[in-house]
Amino acid sequence: MTLPLRRAAAYALVSTFALAAPLLGRFAAAPFVLVAAFAFVVTDGPAFRLFAYPWDEKAERLWTLFGFALAATGLGVLVPAFDVGVDVFVVAVLAVGYGDFGRRFALEYREHAAAGSVGFVASSVVGALLGQVVVAAAATPSMAFLAVSAALLAGLLREALTERDYPYVVLSVGLLCWLLNALAPAPSWTRIAVAVVLTVVFGGLSYGLGAASVTGMLTGVFLGVLAVILGGYGWFVVLVTFFAVGGLASKYRYEEKADIGVAEDNEGARGSGNVLGNSLAALLALLGYAAASTLPVPGHLFVLAFAGSIATALADTLSSEVGTLYGPPHLVTTFETVPPGTDGAVTWQGELAGLAGALVVAVLAGALLPATTVGAALVFVGGVVGMTVDSLAGATIEGAYVGNQSVNSIATIAGGIASALLAAAIGVVAF
Repeated sequence: MTLPLRRAAAYALVSTFALAAPLLGRFAAAPFVLVAAFAFVVTDGPAFRLFAYPWDEKAERLWTLFGFALAATGLGVLVPAFDVGVDVFVVAVLAVGYGDFGRRFALEYREHAAAGSVGFVASSVVGALLGQVVVAAAATPSMAFLAVSAALLAGLLREALTERDYPYVVLSVGLLCWLLNALAPAPSWTRIAVAVVLTVVFGGLSYGLGAASVTGMLTGVFLGVLAVILGGYGWFVVLVTFFAVGGLASKYRYEEKADIGVAEDNEGARGSGNVLGNSLAALLALLGYAAASTLPVPGHLFVLAFAGSIATALADTLSSEVGTLYGPPHLVTTFETVPPGTDGAVTWQGELAGLAGALVVAVLAGALLPATTVGAALVFVGGVVGMTVDSLAGATIEGAYVGNQSVNSIATIAGGIASALLAAAIGVVAF
Protein backbone atom coordinates (compact mmCIF):
# COMPACT_ATOMS: atom_id res chain seq x y z
CA MET A 1 0.00 0.00 0.00
CA THR A 2 1.47 3.33 -1.05
CA LEU A 3 1.77 6.28 1.30
CA PRO A 4 -1.00 8.30 -0.41
CA LEU A 5 -3.41 5.38 -0.04
CA ARG A 6 -2.39 4.80 3.61
CA ARG A 7 -2.89 8.50 4.28
CA ALA A 8 -6.36 8.45 2.69
CA ALA A 9 -7.22 5.37 4.77
CA ALA A 10 -6.08 7.19 7.91
CA TYR A 11 -8.34 10.16 7.14
CA ALA A 12 -11.23 7.77 6.48
CA LEU A 13 -10.60 6.17 9.86
CA VAL A 14 -10.68 9.59 11.52
CA SER A 15 -14.00 10.36 9.83
CA THR A 16 -15.41 7.17 11.36
CA PHE A 17 -15.36 8.90 14.77
CA ALA A 18 -18.59 10.55 13.62
CA LEU A 19 -20.37 7.24 14.31
CA ALA A 20 -19.98 7.92 18.03
CA ALA A 21 -22.35 10.92 17.76
CA PRO A 22 -25.49 9.10 18.97
CA LEU A 23 -23.63 7.94 22.08
CA LEU A 24 -22.03 11.30 22.79
CA GLY A 25 -25.17 13.39 22.22
CA ARG A 26 -24.40 17.07 22.73
CA PHE A 27 -20.69 16.22 22.83
CA ALA A 28 -20.68 14.72 19.31
CA ALA A 29 -17.81 17.01 18.34
CA ALA A 30 -15.54 15.80 21.16
CA PRO A 31 -13.57 13.19 19.17
CA PHE A 32 -12.74 15.74 16.51
CA VAL A 33 -11.66 18.29 19.10
CA LEU A 34 -9.12 15.72 20.25
CA VAL A 35 -8.04 15.06 16.66
CA ALA A 36 -7.57 18.80 16.10
CA ALA A 37 -5.47 19.02 19.25
CA PHE A 38 -3.42 16.04 18.08
CA ALA A 39 -2.88 17.65 14.67
CA PHE A 40 -1.74 20.89 16.28
CA VAL A 41 0.67 19.27 18.71
CA VAL A 42 2.31 16.51 16.66
CA THR A 43 5.11 17.84 14.45
CA ASP A 44 7.21 14.74 13.78
CA GLY A 45 7.25 10.98 13.95
CA PRO A 46 5.38 8.13 12.18
CA ALA A 47 1.92 9.59 12.86
CA PHE A 48 2.97 12.94 11.44
CA ARG A 49 4.34 11.33 8.29
CA LEU A 50 1.17 9.27 7.89
CA PHE A 51 -1.20 12.25 7.93
CA ALA A 52 1.06 14.90 6.40
CA TYR A 53 0.61 16.13 2.85
CA PRO A 54 3.63 17.77 1.18
CA TRP A 55 2.53 21.26 2.25
CA ASP A 56 2.09 19.99 5.82
CA GLU A 57 5.64 18.67 5.83
CA LYS A 58 6.90 22.01 4.58
CA ALA A 59 4.98 23.85 7.31
CA GLU A 60 5.96 21.20 9.90
CA ARG A 61 2.37 21.12 11.10
CA LEU A 62 -0.62 18.92 10.23
CA TRP A 63 -2.75 21.78 8.97
CA THR A 64 -4.78 19.55 6.62
CA LEU A 65 -5.81 17.19 9.40
CA PHE A 66 -6.41 20.16 11.68
CA GLY A 67 -8.74 21.77 9.11
CA PHE A 68 -10.63 18.53 8.54
CA ALA A 69 -11.10 17.98 12.27
CA LEU A 70 -12.07 21.60 12.85
CA ALA A 71 -14.76 21.45 10.14
CA ALA A 72 -16.14 18.23 11.61
CA THR A 73 -16.09 19.89 15.04
CA GLY A 74 -18.15 22.78 13.68
CA LEU A 75 -20.78 20.40 12.31
CA GLY A 76 -20.74 18.46 15.57
CA VAL A 77 -21.47 21.63 17.51
CA LEU A 78 -24.46 22.34 15.25
CA VAL A 79 -26.08 19.00 16.16
CA PRO A 80 -27.27 20.09 19.64
CA ALA A 81 -27.19 23.84 19.06
CA PHE A 82 -29.57 23.93 16.08
CA ASP A 83 -31.13 20.49 16.29
CA VAL A 84 -29.24 19.31 13.22
CA GLY A 85 -29.88 15.61 12.76
CA VAL A 86 -27.12 13.21 13.73
CA ASP A 87 -27.51 11.62 10.29
CA VAL A 88 -26.56 14.93 8.66
CA PHE A 89 -23.38 15.08 10.73
CA VAL A 90 -22.51 11.46 9.96
CA VAL A 91 -23.21 11.74 6.23
CA ALA A 92 -21.20 14.93 5.74
CA VAL A 93 -18.09 13.67 7.55
CA LEU A 94 -18.09 10.12 6.19
CA ALA A 95 -18.90 11.24 2.63
CA VAL A 96 -15.67 13.23 2.53
CA GLY A 97 -13.46 10.84 4.49
CA TYR A 98 -14.43 7.65 2.69
CA GLY A 99 -14.86 9.40 -0.65
CA ASP A 100 -11.24 10.50 -0.63
CA PHE A 101 -10.17 6.97 0.23
CA GLY A 102 -12.13 5.65 -2.77
CA ARG A 103 -10.59 8.31 -4.99
CA ARG A 104 -7.07 7.43 -3.94
CA PHE A 105 -7.78 3.70 -4.27
CA ALA A 106 -9.03 4.17 -7.85
CA LEU A 107 -6.05 6.34 -8.78
CA GLU A 108 -3.71 3.59 -7.60
CA TYR A 109 -4.92 1.51 -10.53
CA ARG A 110 -5.61 4.21 -13.10
CA GLU A 111 -4.18 7.69 -12.92
CA HIS A 112 -7.10 9.47 -14.57
CA ALA A 113 -9.37 12.23 -13.29
CA ALA A 114 -12.56 10.39 -14.27
CA ALA A 115 -11.42 7.22 -12.48
CA GLY A 116 -10.65 9.21 -9.34
CA SER A 117 -14.05 10.91 -9.38
CA VAL A 118 -15.92 7.64 -9.91
CA GLY A 119 -13.96 6.07 -7.07
CA PHE A 120 -14.69 9.04 -4.82
CA VAL A 121 -18.45 9.07 -5.44
CA ALA A 122 -18.87 5.29 -5.19
CA SER A 123 -16.93 4.99 -1.94
CA SER A 124 -18.56 8.14 -0.57
CA VAL A 125 -22.07 6.80 -1.18
CA VAL A 126 -21.26 3.50 0.50
CA GLY A 127 -19.59 5.14 3.50
CA ALA A 128 -22.33 7.75 3.99
CA LEU A 129 -25.17 5.25 3.63
CA LEU A 130 -23.63 2.61 5.88
CA GLY A 131 -22.87 5.31 8.44
CA GLN A 132 -26.54 6.26 8.56
CA VAL A 133 -27.54 2.62 8.86
CA VAL A 134 -25.21 2.21 11.84
CA VAL A 135 -26.55 5.24 13.72
CA ALA A 136 -30.21 4.67 12.81
CA ALA A 137 -30.28 0.85 12.71
CA ALA A 138 -32.36 1.11 9.51
CA ALA A 139 -32.07 1.87 5.79
CA THR A 140 -34.56 4.11 4.00
CA PRO A 141 -34.76 5.71 0.54
CA SER A 142 -34.35 9.13 2.16
CA MET A 143 -31.04 7.98 3.61
CA ALA A 144 -29.92 6.82 0.18
CA PHE A 145 -30.91 10.17 -1.35
CA LEU A 146 -28.94 12.02 1.31
CA ALA A 147 -25.91 9.79 0.75
CA VAL A 148 -25.99 10.13 -3.04
CA SER A 149 -26.46 13.91 -2.90
CA ALA A 150 -23.65 14.33 -0.37
CA ALA A 151 -21.32 12.10 -2.38
CA LEU A 152 -21.93 13.97 -5.63
CA LEU A 153 -21.43 17.42 -4.10
CA ALA A 154 -18.35 16.26 -2.20
CA GLY A 155 -16.96 14.64 -5.36
CA LEU A 156 -17.56 17.80 -7.37
CA LEU A 157 -15.91 20.04 -4.79
CA ARG A 158 -13.08 17.59 -4.30
CA GLU A 159 -12.40 17.57 -8.04
CA ALA A 160 -12.33 21.36 -8.16
CA LEU A 161 -10.37 21.86 -4.91
CA THR A 162 -7.50 20.13 -3.08
CA GLU A 163 -7.03 18.44 0.26
CA ARG A 164 -6.12 21.84 1.71
CA ASP A 165 -9.77 22.78 1.25
CA TYR A 166 -11.22 19.94 3.35
CA PRO A 167 -13.01 22.42 5.66
CA TYR A 168 -14.93 23.99 2.76
CA VAL A 169 -15.91 20.57 1.41
CA VAL A 170 -17.05 19.19 4.77
CA LEU A 171 -19.04 22.30 5.70
CA SER A 172 -20.61 22.64 2.22
CA VAL A 173 -21.74 19.03 2.24
CA GLY A 174 -23.05 19.43 5.77
CA LEU A 175 -25.12 22.48 4.82
CA LEU A 176 -26.53 20.68 1.77
CA CYS A 177 -27.52 17.66 3.87
CA TRP A 178 -29.09 19.96 6.46
CA LEU A 179 -31.16 21.63 3.74
CA LEU A 180 -32.24 18.37 2.09
CA ASN A 181 -33.07 16.89 5.47
CA ALA A 182 -35.29 19.89 6.21
CA LEU A 183 -37.10 19.47 2.88
CA ALA A 184 -37.85 15.90 3.97
CA PRO A 185 -38.40 14.34 0.53
CA ALA A 186 -39.91 10.86 0.62
CA PRO A 187 -38.67 9.10 -2.53
CA SER A 188 -39.13 5.42 -3.15
CA TRP A 189 -36.27 3.00 -3.68
CA THR A 190 -37.35 2.78 -7.31
CA ARG A 191 -37.18 6.55 -7.74
CA ILE A 192 -33.70 6.60 -6.19
CA ALA A 193 -32.47 3.79 -8.44
CA VAL A 194 -33.93 5.33 -11.59
CA ALA A 195 -32.51 8.75 -10.71
CA VAL A 196 -29.02 7.34 -10.25
CA VAL A 197 -29.12 5.20 -13.39
CA LEU A 198 -30.55 7.96 -15.60
CA THR A 199 -28.13 10.62 -14.45
CA VAL A 200 -25.08 8.35 -14.54
CA VAL A 201 -25.92 7.19 -18.08
CA PHE A 202 -26.43 10.72 -19.38
CA GLY A 203 -23.42 12.01 -17.46
CA GLY A 204 -21.23 9.22 -18.80
CA LEU A 205 -22.40 9.88 -22.34
CA SER A 206 -21.74 13.61 -22.05
CA TYR A 207 -18.22 12.93 -20.80
CA GLY A 208 -17.57 10.18 -23.32
CA LEU A 209 -18.70 12.37 -26.21
CA GLY A 210 -16.54 15.23 -25.00
CA ALA A 211 -19.52 17.48 -24.25
CA ALA A 212 -18.57 17.86 -20.57
CA SER A 213 -15.43 17.77 -18.47
CA VAL A 214 -15.22 15.64 -15.32
CA THR A 215 -16.46 18.50 -13.15
CA GLY A 216 -19.14 19.35 -15.71
CA MET A 217 -20.28 15.74 -15.70
CA LEU A 218 -20.45 15.61 -11.90
CA THR A 219 -22.38 18.89 -11.80
CA GLY A 220 -24.87 17.59 -14.33
CA VAL A 221 -25.36 14.30 -12.49
CA PHE A 222 -25.81 16.14 -9.18
CA LEU A 223 -28.42 18.49 -10.64
CA GLY A 224 -30.12 15.59 -12.43
CA VAL A 225 -30.54 13.57 -9.24
CA LEU A 226 -32.04 16.57 -7.45
CA ALA A 227 -34.38 17.18 -10.39
CA VAL A 228 -35.72 13.62 -10.40
CA ILE A 229 -36.16 13.39 -6.63
CA LEU A 230 -37.35 16.91 -5.75
CA GLY A 231 -39.27 17.57 -8.96
CA GLY A 232 -39.97 14.53 -11.08
CA TYR A 233 -39.04 12.82 -14.31
CA GLY A 234 -40.43 15.69 -16.40
CA TRP A 235 -38.11 18.13 -14.63
CA PHE A 236 -35.20 15.86 -15.46
CA VAL A 237 -36.15 15.67 -19.14
CA VAL A 238 -36.33 19.46 -19.38
CA LEU A 239 -32.95 19.81 -17.65
CA VAL A 240 -31.20 17.12 -19.66
CA THR A 241 -32.56 18.57 -22.91
CA PHE A 242 -30.55 21.70 -22.21
CA PHE A 243 -27.43 19.67 -21.44
CA ALA A 244 -27.81 17.48 -24.54
CA VAL A 245 -28.75 20.15 -27.08
CA GLY A 246 -26.33 22.67 -25.58
CA GLY A 247 -23.50 20.13 -25.68
CA LEU A 248 -24.19 19.26 -29.32
CA ALA A 249 -24.37 22.95 -30.19
CA SER A 250 -20.92 23.48 -28.67
CA LYS A 251 -19.56 20.71 -30.89
CA TYR A 252 -21.37 21.95 -34.00
CA ARG A 253 -18.77 23.08 -36.57
CA TYR A 254 -16.29 23.36 -33.72
CA GLU A 255 -13.25 23.68 -35.97
CA GLU A 256 -14.74 26.70 -37.73
CA LYS A 257 -15.46 28.38 -34.41
CA ALA A 258 -11.97 27.55 -33.20
CA ASP A 259 -10.44 29.14 -36.31
CA ILE A 260 -12.11 32.47 -35.56
CA GLY A 261 -11.42 32.25 -31.83
CA VAL A 262 -14.97 31.85 -30.51
CA ALA A 263 -15.04 28.15 -29.63
CA GLU A 264 -15.54 26.86 -26.08
CA ASP A 265 -12.33 25.93 -24.29
CA ASN A 266 -11.37 22.29 -23.71
CA GLU A 267 -12.64 21.25 -27.18
CA GLY A 268 -16.19 22.21 -26.28
CA ALA A 269 -16.37 20.18 -23.07
CA ARG A 270 -18.32 22.29 -20.60
CA GLY A 271 -16.97 22.53 -17.06
CA SER A 272 -18.76 22.92 -13.74
CA GLY A 273 -18.67 26.72 -13.95
CA ASN A 274 -20.48 26.74 -17.27
CA VAL A 275 -23.00 24.08 -16.23
CA LEU A 276 -23.71 25.68 -12.86
CA GLY A 277 -23.79 29.20 -14.29
CA ASN A 278 -26.56 28.09 -16.64
CA SER A 279 -28.33 25.94 -14.05
CA LEU A 280 -28.08 27.88 -10.79
CA ALA A 281 -31.45 29.58 -11.27
CA ALA A 282 -33.04 26.23 -12.11
CA LEU A 283 -31.55 24.70 -8.95
CA LEU A 284 -32.92 27.53 -6.80
CA ALA A 285 -36.35 27.16 -8.40
CA LEU A 286 -36.26 23.41 -7.82
CA LEU A 287 -35.41 23.85 -4.14
CA GLY A 288 -38.13 26.49 -3.86
CA TYR A 289 -40.66 24.09 -5.37
CA ALA A 290 -39.64 21.37 -2.91
CA ALA A 291 -40.10 23.82 -0.02
CA ALA A 292 -43.24 25.49 -1.41
CA SER A 293 -45.48 24.16 1.36
CA THR A 294 -43.51 26.26 3.88
CA LEU A 295 -43.16 29.37 1.70
CA PRO A 296 -45.62 32.19 0.91
CA VAL A 297 -45.01 31.67 -2.83
CA PRO A 298 -47.29 29.28 -4.78
CA GLY A 299 -45.54 26.18 -6.05
CA HIS A 300 -46.58 26.70 -9.67
CA LEU A 301 -44.52 29.89 -9.86
CA PHE A 302 -41.40 27.87 -9.08
CA VAL A 303 -42.36 25.47 -11.88
CA LEU A 304 -42.46 28.35 -14.36
CA ALA A 305 -39.29 29.89 -12.93
CA PHE A 306 -37.48 26.58 -13.41
CA ALA A 307 -38.64 26.19 -17.00
CA GLY A 308 -38.07 29.87 -17.81
CA SER A 309 -34.47 29.68 -16.61
CA ILE A 310 -33.80 26.54 -18.67
CA ALA A 311 -35.44 28.18 -21.71
CA THR A 312 -33.04 31.08 -21.23
CA ALA A 313 -30.03 28.81 -20.91
CA LEU A 314 -30.82 26.90 -24.09
CA ALA A 315 -31.79 30.04 -26.02
CA ASP A 316 -28.56 31.77 -25.03
CA THR A 317 -26.42 28.72 -25.81
CA LEU A 318 -27.93 28.22 -29.26
CA SER A 319 -27.84 31.91 -30.10
CA SER A 320 -24.13 32.14 -29.32
CA GLU A 321 -23.02 28.75 -30.68
CA VAL A 322 -24.96 29.15 -33.94
CA GLY A 323 -24.82 32.92 -34.27
CA THR A 324 -21.02 33.15 -34.14
CA LEU A 325 -20.84 31.11 -37.36
CA TYR A 326 -22.66 33.84 -39.26
CA GLY A 327 -22.22 37.53 -39.61
CA PRO A 328 -21.51 40.21 -39.47
CA PRO A 329 -22.44 40.40 -35.77
CA HIS A 330 -23.81 43.65 -34.36
CA LEU A 331 -23.53 44.97 -30.82
CA VAL A 332 -26.97 44.76 -29.25
CA THR A 333 -26.74 48.22 -27.62
CA THR A 334 -25.53 50.30 -30.60
CA PHE A 335 -26.02 47.94 -33.57
CA GLU A 336 -22.49 48.70 -34.75
CA THR A 337 -20.64 45.92 -36.57
CA VAL A 338 -18.13 44.17 -34.30
CA PRO A 339 -15.76 41.18 -34.60
CA PRO A 340 -17.17 37.67 -34.01
CA GLY A 341 -17.15 36.66 -30.36
CA THR A 342 -17.54 40.21 -29.02
CA ASP A 343 -19.51 40.20 -25.78
CA GLY A 344 -23.06 41.37 -26.42
CA ALA A 345 -22.87 40.87 -30.19
CA VAL A 346 -25.77 39.19 -31.99
CA THR A 347 -26.69 37.96 -35.48
CA TRP A 348 -30.17 37.38 -36.82
CA GLN A 349 -29.34 33.73 -37.39
CA GLY A 350 -28.29 33.38 -33.76
CA GLU A 351 -31.45 35.11 -32.56
CA LEU A 352 -33.59 32.69 -34.56
CA ALA A 353 -31.69 29.74 -33.11
CA GLY A 354 -32.23 31.18 -29.63
CA LEU A 355 -35.96 31.56 -30.23
CA ALA A 356 -36.07 27.93 -31.36
CA GLY A 357 -34.30 26.84 -28.17
CA ALA A 358 -36.75 28.74 -25.97
CA LEU A 359 -39.64 27.23 -27.93
CA VAL A 360 -38.34 23.68 -27.43
CA VAL A 361 -38.21 24.12 -23.66
CA ALA A 362 -41.64 25.79 -23.62
CA VAL A 363 -43.18 22.84 -25.49
CA LEU A 364 -41.53 20.37 -23.13
CA ALA A 365 -42.75 22.37 -20.13
CA GLY A 366 -46.30 22.26 -21.41
CA ALA A 367 -46.08 18.53 -22.07
CA LEU A 368 -44.07 17.26 -19.10
CA LEU A 369 -44.35 19.80 -16.27
CA PRO A 370 -47.48 20.87 -14.40
CA ALA A 371 -47.93 23.87 -16.72
CA THR A 372 -50.94 25.04 -18.72
CA THR A 373 -50.70 26.16 -22.34
CA VAL A 374 -50.56 29.78 -21.20
CA GLY A 375 -47.91 28.84 -18.65
CA ALA A 376 -45.84 27.22 -21.41
CA ALA A 377 -46.17 30.39 -23.47
CA LEU A 378 -44.82 32.38 -20.52
CA VAL A 379 -41.86 30.00 -20.37
CA PHE A 380 -41.09 30.94 -23.98
CA VAL A 381 -41.39 34.65 -23.13
CA GLY A 382 -39.10 34.18 -20.14
CA GLY A 383 -36.52 32.48 -22.37
CA VAL A 384 -36.57 35.39 -24.80
CA VAL A 385 -36.32 37.92 -21.98
CA GLY A 386 -33.40 36.05 -20.43
CA MET A 387 -31.59 35.74 -23.78
CA THR A 388 -31.95 39.48 -24.30
CA VAL A 389 -30.70 40.22 -20.79
CA ASP A 390 -27.66 38.05 -21.51
CA SER A 391 -26.83 40.07 -24.63
CA LEU A 392 -27.34 43.39 -22.84
CA ALA A 393 -25.23 42.30 -19.87
CA GLY A 394 -22.56 41.02 -22.23
CA ALA A 395 -22.39 44.39 -23.97
CA THR A 396 -22.36 46.49 -20.79
CA ILE A 397 -20.86 44.74 -17.76
CA GLU A 398 -19.17 41.53 -18.93
CA GLY A 399 -15.40 41.72 -18.76
CA ALA A 400 -15.30 45.00 -16.87
CA TYR A 401 -17.29 43.89 -13.82
CA VAL A 402 -18.32 40.24 -14.15
CA GLY A 403 -17.31 37.12 -16.04
CA ASN A 404 -19.22 35.01 -18.52
CA GLN A 405 -20.54 32.56 -15.91
CA SER A 406 -21.92 35.41 -13.83
CA VAL A 407 -23.66 36.84 -16.89
CA ASN A 408 -25.16 33.41 -17.55
CA SER A 409 -26.48 33.30 -13.99
CA ILE A 410 -27.91 36.81 -14.24
CA ALA A 411 -29.64 35.98 -17.51
CA THR A 412 -31.15 32.68 -16.36
CA ILE A 413 -32.35 34.23 -13.12
CA ALA A 414 -33.92 37.04 -15.14
CA GLY A 415 -35.61 34.56 -17.48
CA GLY A 416 -36.97 32.49 -14.60
CA ILE A 417 -38.23 35.52 -12.72
CA ALA A 418 -39.83 36.93 -15.87
CA SER A 419 -41.86 33.75 -16.42
CA ALA A 420 -42.94 33.59 -12.77
CA LEU A 421 -43.76 37.31 -12.44
CA LEU A 422 -45.80 37.34 -15.64
CA ALA A 423 -47.76 34.34 -14.37
CA ALA A 424 -48.38 36.04 -11.06
CA ALA A 425 -49.38 39.29 -12.74
CA ILE A 426 -52.02 37.77 -15.01
CA GLY A 427 -53.14 35.12 -12.56
CA VAL A 428 -51.95 32.06 -14.49
CA VAL A 429 -52.17 28.81 -12.55
CA ALA A 430 -49.72 26.28 -13.86
CA PHE A 431 -51.27 23.18 -12.37
